[in-house]
Amino acid sequence: MSTRFIKLKSFFGSSIIGTLGGLIGLGGAEFRLPFLVGILKIDTLHAIILNLSISLVTVFFALVFRGVDANILSHGYIVLNLLSGTLIGAYIGVSYATKIDKRTLHTLIFYLLIFLSLVLFSHIFIEVKSALILPLIFQIVLGFILGIGIGMVSSLLGVAGGELLIPTIVLLYATDIKTAGTLSLAISLPTLLVGLYRYHKNGRLLEVLSFRDILIWMSIGSIIGAFIGAILFGIMDAKFIEFFLAIILLLSAYKLFKKEKK
Repeated sequence: MSTRFIKLKSFFGSSIIGTLGGLIGLGGAEFRLPFLVGILKIDTLHAIILNLSISLVTVFFALVFRGVDANILSHGYIVLNLLSGTLIGAYIGVSYATKIDKRTLHTLIFYLLIFLSLVLFSHIFIEVKSALILPLIFQIVLGFILGIGIGMVSSLLGVAGGELLIPTIVLLYATDIKTAGTLSLAISLPTLLVGLYRYHKNGRLLEVLSFRDILIWMSIGSIIGAFIGAILFGIMDAKFIEFFLAIILLLSAYKLFKKEKK
C-alpha cells in the first residue's frame, strides 16, 4: 500500500468519522478503532494510542465548533461529578492495556462495539421519559462510580467514552440529548489527556510517531469532520443518526470478528 494511498484513506476515513463524532457529541473513536485495526492494519495497542490522540483533536474541535453557552456552564456540576471518576478510571485503564495480550484486546473491543450498538438501538425503540429519581448524595456517588468505569473503557480501548457518557448523563441527570452530547465532549477532553499522559509515562506514546503520516492526516480529517458535524448538529433526525451509527458498529464488530478468526 503506497504512502499516498494511506494518506488519502486516513484523511477521508477520519473526515467521515469526525463528522459522525461532531454530529452526536463523540470523539468518533468507536468507529476509528476498527478502521485503524481493520483497514489500515495497525497493531492493536498502537491503534489504541493513535485513537486516543486523534480523539483528543476531534473532541477539542467539536467542542469549539459547538460553542459553550450559559446552558452548558449551568451544568458544570455534572461535568465535575463524572470527571472525578473518569480521570481515575483513565489512569487505571492504561495499566491493563499495556499488560494484556492482543487477542484479549480484540475480544474487549468486539464486545464494546456490540454493547454500544445495542445502546444505540435501545435509544431508537425505547424513548426515555424521565431520569432516575435519586437523592443528591446517591446521584453523586453513582456518577463517580460510573465515571470510573467509563474512564477505564476510554484509556483501555482508546475511545473518548461518549457513547457511555451520553446515556449516563441523560438518565442520571435528566438532561436533553443535545446538552448531554456537549457535556460528554467536555468530560472526554481531560479524560483523554490523562490516558495519553499515562501512555507517555509508560514510554509507549512516542512509539506512534512511526505512524506520523496517519496521525497528521487523520487529525486534519477529524477537524474538518468535526466542523461539518457541528453544522449538521440539530438538523438531522436523531433517530436516523443513531440507527446509522448502530449499523456501522455492528459491521465493525463483524469485521473485527472475521479478522480474529483468521
